[in-house]
Amino acid sequence: MYSIGEKPGKGTYCCTNCNWKVTLDDDDDRLPPCGSCGKGQDTKYEKC
Repeated sequence: MYSIGEKPGKGTYCCTNCNWKVTLDDDDDRLPPCGSCGKGQDTKYEKC
């Protein structure tokens, strides 16, 4: 599981709260707060 601000690498990640997807195109990209449920600093992601 990953938190916002982490750099987990290229791939698609899903919010564990609402399943919103974010795709990171570069290994230096950071995970953003969820754009759907607005969990803010509590957002957790997993690779989908």
